[in-house]
Amino acid sequence: MKRIITFLFLFQGICLLAQRQDKVNFRHGEVRIMPLANTGHVKGFVAYTFDVLQDVDSVFMDARNMKFTSVRLDDRIMKYSNSGKTISIKKKFKRGKSYTLELDYTARPKQTVYFMNWSDDNLNNNQIWTQGQGKYTSYWLPSFDDMMEKVEFDLSLTFDKDYEIIANGKLIGTEETDSLKIWSFDMKEPMSSYLLAFAIGNYKKQKLTSTSGISIETYFYPPDSTRVEPTYRHTKEIFDFLENEIGVAYPWQNYKQVPVHDFLYAGMENTGCTIFSDGYVIDSVAFMDKNYVNVNAHELAHQWFGNLVTEKSGDHHWLHEGFATYYAYLAEKEIFGEEYFYWKLYETLTALQNSIEKGEGQSLLDPKASSLTFYEKGAWAIFMLRERIGEEAFKMGIKSYLEKYAFGNARVSDFIQEMERASGTDLSDFVKIWLEDTALPFVAARKKLAEKSMSLKSLFSMQEELEKRGSTDINFTAYWNGTYSVELRKYMLQNFLKEMPGDIIDSVFSSDELELRQALVLTIQDAKDYAREKFESFLNDDSYVTLENALFKLWMAYPEQRNTYLEKTKGIVGFPNKNVRLMWLTLAIFTEGYEGRNTKLYFDELSGYTAPEYSFEVRQGAFQYLKQAFGFKDSNLMDLAQATTHHSWQFKKFSRNLMMELLGDEVYKERIITLLGKLKPEERRYIESKVK
Repeated sequence: MKRIITFLFLFQGICLLAQRQDKVNFRHGEVRIMPLANTGHVKGFVAYTFDVLQDVDSVFMDARNMKFTSVRLDDRIMKYSNSGKTISIKKKFKRGKSYTLELDYTARPKQTVYFMNWSDDNLNNNQIWTQGQGKYTSYWLPSFDDMMEKVEFDLSLTFDKDYEIIANGKLIGTEETDSLKIWSFDMKEPMSSYLLAFAIGNYKKQKLTSTSGISIETYFYPPDSTRVEPTYRHTKEIFDFLENEIGVAYPWQNYKQVPVHDFLYAGMENTGCTIFSDGYVIDSVAFMDKNYVNVNAHELAHQWFGNLVTEKSGDHHWLHEGFATYYAYLAEKEIFGEEYFYWKLYETLTALQNSIEKGEGQSLLDPKASSLTFYEKGAWAIFMLRERIGEEAFKMGIKSYLEKYAFGNARVSDFIQEMERASGTDLSDFVKIWLEDTALPFVAARKKLAEKSMSLKSLFSMQEELEKRGSTDINFTAYWNGTYSVELRKYMLQNFLKEMPGDIIDSVFSSDELELRQALVLTIQDAKDYAREKFESFLNDDSYVTLENALFKLWMAYPEQRNTYLEKTKGIVGFPNKNVRLMWLTLAIFTEGYEGRNTKLYFDELSGYTAPEYSFEVRQGAFQYLKQAFGFKDSNLMDLAQATTHHSWQFKKFSRNLMMELLGDEVYKERIITLLGKLKPEERRYIESKVK
C-alpha cells in the first residue's frame, strides 16, 4: 500500500509540474555558448527572464545530460534538482512578479549539435552545426521541448576567430580576445526553442536585399565562389514572391542560408537562418538535374508557417509541412511555369493514390503520419481549399490566420475557422474529406487538374484510350504533335518508347531540349538500338544525369570505343556526390589497355572516397562501386566500421546493412575481427555485438 501511495504522489507531482509550467511565461533568454571542438562539449550560460501568472512552487527547463556549476535566481544561489532530462527549481513564486534565472552548465550533446571533421587534417572541412527539428535543443541549451513555450532569444557564441559564425537574429557586434572571437546576435521576437540554431565553419557570404528591404545573406565555402549563382539562383525572386503571395510581411529581422556537411535532411527552417545540405551547392550544369529552388522556397515559407505561427502539437503538423510544400510549389510555378506546377501535383497525386491502394492512406490529423501525407497530401488539401473558396477569400483567410496567431501557436481548427470567416463558407465537408479521411477524392482531383492543364487533359484522354484499346492502336504522333508540353512528351518517352514512331525519336535526338533528351537516354536500355553517332551526342549535354547514363550505356555497347569515351569524360566530376567521377574511375579500371600505368592511382582514388572526410553521399557511392566491382581494402573496412555509427540515420542504415552482409562472408568476417583493436569503442561494440 505504501508503494502505491508513493507512486500516486510522484505521479501527481509530475502532472502538477507540467500544469504549473503553463502558469509561468518565459519572455527572454540571454544565451552564451562556447563550443569545444576537440572534445565535443558545449560550455554555456543562459539567463531567463520570466513572469509568474499564478502562484507556483517550482519551475523547470528541459536539460538533457547537463552538469550545472551554478544556478542563481535573482543573484541568489539556488538548490535545484537535475534528473538528467530536466532541471527544476523549487520555490514559492508569486503571481505578478518577474524573476531572472541564471544557469552555468556544461553539456556533451549526443544529438542536435554536430562537430564535423575535427579529427582529420583538412582544416577547411571543420564545422559545427545544430539541428533541433521538433525539439531537443535541450541537448545543448536548457530550454523548452514544448513548442508552445516561445521566448525571445539573444545568442552569443565564442570560438576560434578564424572561423565564421552564423546564428538566428541580427549580428550586433563582435569582440576579439586573443585567439577567440565573440559573436553576438539579437532577436526581436519570440520563437520556439527548437528553431534556435548556429553554424560554425569556413564561409564567405553574398548579400542580397529583398524588395521590401530585408537583408538576405547566402553563405558558401570559399572554393565554391563559381557555384554561388546556380546554387542560390532565384533566391530574391522567391523571397519577393512569397512575401507578396502570402500577404504578410516577412516577420524576422533578416534571412540567412547556410550549407553544411552531412546534414540530416535537405534543409531546416531555423528562425531567420536556414541550414541546408551542401549537396545542393551546385554548378550551372547541375541546375537542370538537381537544384536548391524547391528546398529554398520550402524553408523560406516555413518562416511564416511553422516559425511565425507554430503548431500546438503534432496533431497539427499539417500547418507546417503542408503549407511550406504548397507555397514552395507556387514559387516553382512562378519560376518554371504552370506546366511544371500542375505536373508536379499530378505526380504527387499519383503517389498518394498508390499509397492508399496499398492500404497505407493516412489522415492529415494523424501525428504519426508519413512525410508523403504531411507534405504532399497537405499541399493538395490547400490547393483544393483555394479552389473551393476562391483566391480572394483564400488570401484574406491566410492573412487573418497569420496575423491573429503571430508569434504564437495554433490548431488546425483555428486555421479552418479563419478560412470559414473569410469565405463565409462551412468547411466541415472539406475537413472530413481532405483532413480526416485516410483516402482522398482521386477522381475529383484529377478532374481539377484537367481543368487547369491542357496537357494533363490530353494525358488523361490518352490513358482512357489505352484502357479501351491498348497501346498498339494509339496514334501517338497525334498526341505528340498536339502539344508543346515538355512534361507530356517526357511522359510519352518514358512510358511508350517502343510504340513511338521513329521520326519522333529522331526529332528528340536532333533537338536541343535537354529534358526530352534526358528522358530518352534514361529510357533506352541498349545504346545499340539506335545509331551510335546519335547516342554519342548525349555526351555533349549539359546534364550530369544524362552524361552518367550515356557514358555507361556507350561503354557497355561499344567495347572498341571505350578509350574514346573515357578520354572525352575524363575530368568531369558531376554532382557534389561525384556521380560521374565514381563511375568513370570504375570504368577506367575495368577498361583493358586504358592508361594501365594509372590503374592503381584510379583504384586508390576510388577507394579513398570511403573516408570520413567526404560527404556520406560520396562515401556511399564509393562503397557501392567497390562492393560490386573490386572488394574492400582494410582501410575501407575501417571506414565502413566508422560509418555504422554515423549521425545520418540513412547512411548508418546503409552501412550497417553492408557490414552485416560482409560479416556473413567468412573471409571478410576474419579480416574485420582482426581490425577490431583499431576501432573506436562505439564502433567496436557495435561490430562485436553482431559477431556474437
